[in-house]
Amino acid sequence: VPKMNKDAQMRATINQKLIETGERERLKELLRAKLIECGWKDQLKAHCKDVIKEKGLEHVTVDDLVAEITPKGRALVPDSVKKELLQRIRTFLAQHASL
Repeated sequence: VPKMNKDAQMRATINQKLIETGERERLKELLRAKLIECGWKDQLKAHCKDVIKEKGLEHVTVDDLVAEITPKGRALVPDSVKKELLQRIRTFLAQHASL
């Protein structure tokens, strides 16, 4: 079994702590709400419809759609939402400094 590098180990430890405390689920809910609030979900839905219209429904697989939509979805997440999530994670880490 290859040894994980320190960064990967740290990420795994933090992720485990986020899951155990329920914070990961709370962050996912916050992200979901923020993305709906800022219109991100609607923008992505419209983009999906455009892709399907362009390629034709019978020619589009779910995998095609995911490949097409994912980069756009990531690019459309507002900086304010990214910053808020990052701040929440930093606060969480400060409260669990024993990691």
